[in-house]
Amino acid sequence: MHGFDVRVGPISYRIGSAWAAPIVALRRLYAGYPAPDEGIATVTARIGPPRPWRRWVRPQVAIEGDHSLPDTVPMAFDHALLAIEMAMNMQVALGECRHLLIHASAVERGGKALIMPGDSGSGKSTLAALLAERGWRLLADEFVMIDLATGRVIPFPRAISLKNSAIAEAEARIADPARFGPHLSATPKGELRHLRPNAEAIARMDEPAEPALILFPSYGFEPASDGVSRSELFMRLTEGSTNYIALGEPAFDHVLRIAGTIPAARFAYPDTDSGIAIVEQFCAEAGL
Repeated sequence: MHGFDVRVGPISYRIGSAWAAPIVALRRLYAGYPAPDEGIATVTARIGPPRPWRRWVRPQVAIEGDHSLPDTVPMAFDHALLAIEMAMNMQVALGECRHLLIHASAVERGGKALIMPGDSGSGKSTLAALLAERGWRLLADEFVMIDLATGRVIPFPRAISLKNSAIAEAEARIADPARFGPHLSATPKGELRHLRPNAEAIARMDEPAEPALILFPSYGFEPASDGVSRSELFMRLTEGSTNYIALGEPAFDHVLRIAGTIPAARFAYPDTDSGIAIVEQFCAEAGL
C-alpha cells in the first residue's frame, strides 16, 4: 500500500493506494500543504481494487476508508486521482461531527466570508477559484465548515475541482501550470482538472472567518438576481448539508441563526466575467 499523509484545515488525512501513480499525482497536487500535527492522522481514505486481480487485469478502483457506501461503483484506473478525491470527500461527508457541513464554496476578504452554495455546474467552484486570484482568500470548495462553538467558517481549502469549460477559463487566467493536476477525460462528471489553491490559502488555513453573505449562483443564463427569503435559505442550507440531521439541535440552532442574520440572494450569469462582476457588486452593497 502506497501512502501520503496531509492536513487540510481541521482534517488530517492518511491516504492509501494499491498503486503508486495516484499517490505521486496527489503529492504534486497537494505540494506545500502541511503534514498532520505530530504526525497523527485522524481520517483514513483509500483506493484499491474491488477484486484482487483488478489490480493488474483491466484495473478498477474502489473507494474505501473509515466510512464507505455499499453501492459505490468502482471507477476506471485512469480516474484514480478523482477516486482518491472522492474518498477524501466521503470520509468528511459521512464522518465529520465537529462542524456543520454545507455543500458550497467560500472565499474571504477582510475577515468576512462569502458562501456560495450550489449544485454541480452552478459555477460556484469556478467563481471561488478566480475570486481567490483577485484579492480574496479561498476558504473551501466542496464543503464549507461552520464551527459549532463560534459559528465561524473554518477553512478547508482542498484542491478545487474544475469541470468542462471551467478548465480553460482557469488555465487562461492562472499562470502557474504546476498548480494544475492532470486532465481527466470522460469521468462521471465530464472533463475534469484539479487546481491547487494559491499559497495564501494554504498558509492561512487555520484562520477562520465570519460568514457575511450567501449567494446562490446559476451559470449559463442571462444576468438576473433575486432575494432569498429566510425560510427558503433555511431549507436550502439544511438540504445542502450532509450532517445536519446527525448533529441534531446544534445544527438547527446554527442554521436558524445564519438564516436569520446573514443576507442571501440568487443570481444568474452567462459567463465568468459577468459572474465575478455580479458577485463584486453584491459584496460592495453588503460591505465586504
